[in-house]
Amino acid sequence: MHIAGATVLLTGATGGIGRALAHRLARASATLVVTGRQPGPLETLAAEVGARAVVADLSDPDDITRLADRCPDIDVLVANAALPASGDLLDYTPDQIERALTVNLTAPVLLSRLLAPGMVARRRGHLAFVGSMSGKAATPYSSLYTASKFGLRGFAHSLRIDLHDTGVGVSLVQPGFVRDAGMFAATGAEVPSGVRTVSPDDVAEGVLRAVEDNRAELNVAPLELRLRCALAVQFPDVAARSHRRGGDNPAVHQVIEAQRASR
Repeated sequence: MHIAGATVLLTGATGGIGRALAHRLARASATLVVTGRQPGPLETLAAEVGARAVVADLSDPDDITRLADRCPDIDVLVANAALPASGDLLDYTPDQIERALTVNLTAPVLLSRLLAPGMVARRRGHLAFVGSMSGKAATPYSSLYTASKFGLRGFAHSLRIDLHDTGVGVSLVQPGFVRDAGMFAATGAEVPSGVRTVSPDDVAEGVLRAVEDNRAELNVAPLELRLRCALAVQFPDVAARSHRRGGDNPAVHQVIEAQRASR
């Protein structure tokens, strides 16, 4: 699927990865529609990249439907929006759990359901989901976030099978630890010592490559993290024991405390 000339809907556009994606898609000559929850930052970004802005709260299913109704001719969906949802599940209220799962999983599923029929009718389109390496391997204090990303990974791969031969591709892009964006950038916590990171621009390049090459899954992460996740898929008990031996990470707890205060 060629990005140049395609109409692209980007969710979560005002975050660190979202901004990098918006600028990269604009440079690739996409006709861009950006969406986010906060009108001010969204309009500023839209002016920067020459995009159309559509305000939507993806924790509200009615808003998701309205967003799709306002974007009927989308060629490419880049479902990037997500809530970090880290921490002990026991600290979350039922409403907070529902909101996290709606933004991280229900929204991309529902947008796919609403936008894919038009793509299939035109026999042209692509659905790209920005997941996480947490969609391959469990980590401490991330059960809710990990559940949403495991679900997104399964959804993307199954939908890709279902849409085979329709002219509509499906891709999943899974970043590792991202510097200058996401939970560590938002809270000021340091990335765990010895962990190599990727940049928002790396993730944006990965998304464009996945769409243009119709890649099923593209992992934007250092080799050692990709290997650890591959081993965790095959040997989850071994991975869990390794996390327990590693003990608690102060940076992770700093992130959790910041998120608890913001809820």
